[in-house]
Amino acid sequence: MRLRNKKWASSWLDEHDELVITQDRATGLQGNWQSIFSNEAPIQVEIGTGKGQFIIGMAKKYPEINFIGMEIQESAVAVAARKAFEDEHELPNLKFIFGDGAGVETYFSNGEISKIYLNFSDPWPKTRHETRRLTYRSFLSGYQTVLPSGGELAFKTDNRGLFEYSLYSFANFGVKFVAQGISLDLHADEEKMQDNVATEYEEKFSTAGFPIYQFIGQFE
Repeated sequence: MRLRNKKWASSWLDEHDELVITQDRATGLQGNWQSIFSNEAPIQVEIGTGKGQFIIGMAKKYPEINFIGMEIQESAVAVAARKAFEDEHELPNLKFIFGDGAGVETYFSNGEISKIYLNFSDPWPKTRHETRRLTYRSFLSGYQTVLPSGGELAFKTDNRGLFEYSLYSFANFGVKFVAQGISLDLHADEEKMQDNVATEYEEKFSTAGFPIYQFIGQFE
């Protein structure tokens, strides 16, 4: 869902280029992302970070990991980054990319990312739009390139159709689910919920009674 345009977004992003990396600058950091963080640590990326609740929550929960939230909508990435900037917790392990999630291999080198998150991606339900789905094979190929052998892909959605499509896509591409890596009702599983960090959409749909589907898999 596209956010209403924020008039302040463009100027705010220009003033905080240490936190939000432009697409052009991001391609120049390929293979050198550790240099923008204060500590060298595994890097995990959320593609389509929206208003940032998930990636900010992850950065707080796991300070020993470096996180990058990637978002193509200017207003959304500005809202997310400003939340992180104004948060009472210092988050030196969090950066954002204002750019397209397609072609992640143009931003990161082989094996540079340890884990990728896809949360409540646009389902693009029409068949003619299949190639735009973030779980389509061309996207999976890019994820495989930037992840090491055994690197993980974590996917959550409320959309049953997208989830079923994605399971077939993962299987055909050779992505293997990890033990207990598939859930048809994540929020009903108390054990899994202990480590779950929810997105804005996840809270909204779960509260409304919709099941949340989850897949966690590995590339060989």
